[in-house]
Amino acid sequence: MKKIIVTGALGQIGSELIVKLRETYGAENVLATDIRQTDSPVVQGGPFEVLDVMDAEKMFDSAKRFGADTMMHMAALLSATAEAKPQLAWNLNMGGLLNSLEASRELNMQYFTPSSIGAFGPSTPKKNTPQDTLQRPTTMYGVNKVSGELLCDYYFDRFGVDTRGVRFPGLISYVTPPGGGTTDYAVDIYYKALEKGSYTSYIAERTYMDMMYMPDALQAIVDLMEADPAKFKHRNAFNVTAMSFEPEQIAASIRKEIPTFTMDYDVDPVRQKIANSWPDSIDATAAKEEWGFTYKYDLDAMTRDMLEKLKQK
Repeated sequence: MKKIIVTGALGQIGSELIVKLRETYGAENVLATDIRQTDSPVVQGGPFEVLDVMDAEKMFDSAKRFGADTMMHMAALLSATAEAKPQLAWNLNMGGLLNSLEASRELNMQYFTPSSIGAFGPSTPKKNTPQDTLQRPTTMYGVNKVSGELLCDYYFDRFGVDTRGVRFPGLISYVTPPGGGTTDYAVDIYYKALEKGSYTSYIAERTYMDMMYMPDALQAIVDLMEADPAKFKHRNAFNVTAMSFEPEQIAASIRKEIPTFTMDYDVDPVRQKIANSWPDSIDATAAKEEWGFTYKYDLDAMTRDMLEKLKQK
């Protein structure tokens, strides 16, 4: 990767990925794009363009003008938002994906886009979910993600596009506020712990989901994109994870730092149904063996860092 264009650069992952990439490859070599413009560090810290991922011609023109050799397509509606607006989710998530793949094919760019544990469904094995397994999701977001995994494989097999991707679990960050994901309770809980000393969880107790701290997720993207493909048995949708926990466990971790913290429950049936369809834990063996995936943060280490960084904010 030498010249990188990123879509959805102001989103949950994109806003932090841009900073990581600019630190690694130089600010002038990373073009951030999004449908809107703000005064954020993403916009002010290097090249930026307003880009609607549904505009295939402009996407192609922007990448060509920039001289990009890598496309990172991060623009998407997340799970709960997609369930509320399924037609929009299909049009945006799949239309934008196809446009970015086409631009990558035409300009011979290396390509990355994230999938998700949302690509699994209620019939998928829930514990230690394998890399290759049954995928019959029951949400629009999940349908989009499975379709995207297949489409990326197709563009590699049919056109030779160097497509790569991971299945992210819930991502936890102190930089970007919750943005409509089912796992976002594990972000919001830290904000509320500092603001109010209490939290009402919309996810029911004993609901386990895989999670990862954002610094580990960003490093995984860079590591995968820099990896030698000679060891790849898979191309896209590598399972990655750092931890699996249920709401009471994250609350207990917070109490180690804030002993007076309390939590109760007011379960959101829509997001709970989504969570119930996902695995309790997933197996990241393929990512570890094929490109050396690793992580640094477990639950308690993440909690300490989250609370410290949010206090600074």
